[in-house]
Amino acid sequence: MEQIENDFILANINPLGAELTRFFSKHNSEEFLWNGDPKFWGKHSPVLFPIIGTLKNNQYIFNDKTYQLGRHGFAREKMFTVIERSASAVIFQLQQDESTMAVFPFPFSFEIEYTMQEGTLQVTYRVKNTGNTTMYFSVGGHPAFNLALTSGLAYEDYYLLFNKTEDAGRWPISADGLIEAAPLPLLQNTNRLPLTKSLFYKDAIVLKNLASDEVQVRSDKTPTGMIFSFKGFPYLGIWAAKDADFICIEPWCGIADSINTSQQLTEKEGIISLPAGENFTRSWSVTIL
Repeated sequence: MEQIENDFILANINPLGAELTRFFSKHNSEEFLWNGDPKFWGKHSPVLFPIIGTLKNNQYIFNDKTYQLGRHGFAREKMFTVIERSASAVIFQLQQDESTMAVFPFPFSFEIEYTMQEGTLQVTYRVKNTGNTTMYFSVGGHPAFNLALTSGLAYEDYYLLFNKTEDAGRWPISADGLIEAAPLPLLQNTNRLPLTKSLFYKDAIVLKNLASDEVQVRSDKTPTGMIFSFKGFPYLGIWAAKDADFICIEPWCGIADSINTSQQLTEKEGIISLPAGENFTRSWSVTIL
């Protein structure tokens, strides 16, 4: 386990999946990351690569060949190597191997950097195409934040506050994990989404192309909260396991297959095409209030 810290915050990251497993505020003496209770959801903040969500029949087609790849890809199950570290920063790296090439036929270098600045933790994804043909992939995060922060407050005392007024529908997810063809109303000329556990009884809230690039988790009953920044991520997932006291805010460059997908990787909605030798970088951050 790797640990980084400064005078304000502390974080633990597991080299398995380069997964953030602890995010602690020294100022508030609060654990801001979900504890991974397997009764609800046994993870903390898995990394999603090289796909996000579910493929139709867990398959895609590339160059007339069909490949099998499970939900959210393989990065969360791979051991990363630490290639650089300091007291308040660490960089992990994953590269292709025989097992990845069998399901994802592209050479790559995938780096994940965790850095701190006062009360902000920033997570940066760097993907390099180390092959000699165009690479197609998705990448994103799945951090789960603890909503049992202040004694006496209920889940329903919290809300999400976007930094822009939104008119955005919720894209439903089918029983087999695919995105339905049309959205349902959710945010209608508002920047505020009250949180209830029933919001997630029908799986995640999937949002596309928001005006906002920042969302706060707040309650009017406590000053404690957080700011989540996701500039450059065209999709946002919001999820919680049934009746669990956490909220996942998921920045995505990519999305699950739609119900009418062709299953062709090059035609997949949200797919990133990265030319040979090129780099792709995105960062998200969370700031404790």
